[in-house]
Amino acid sequence: MKILVNNEAREVAGPSLADALDELGYADAVIATAVNGDFAPARSRPTLMLREGDRLELLAPMRGG
Repeated sequence: MKILVNNEAREVAGPSLADALDELGYADAVIATAVNGDFAPARSRPTLMLREGDRLELLAPMRGG
């Protein structure tokens, strides 16, 4: 299915957010995720199903002062 990842068109096969993150190489990354503008907690990723055209935002925590 085609989705937008940080405003970039990507193709993923997995139906869940966890599957998509694995395909995109973020399975073990410490990141925040949002789907269509709504925060998606890490615990919900295996059961949150994506649909064609969904917008996925990936944010890495910033460190430092």
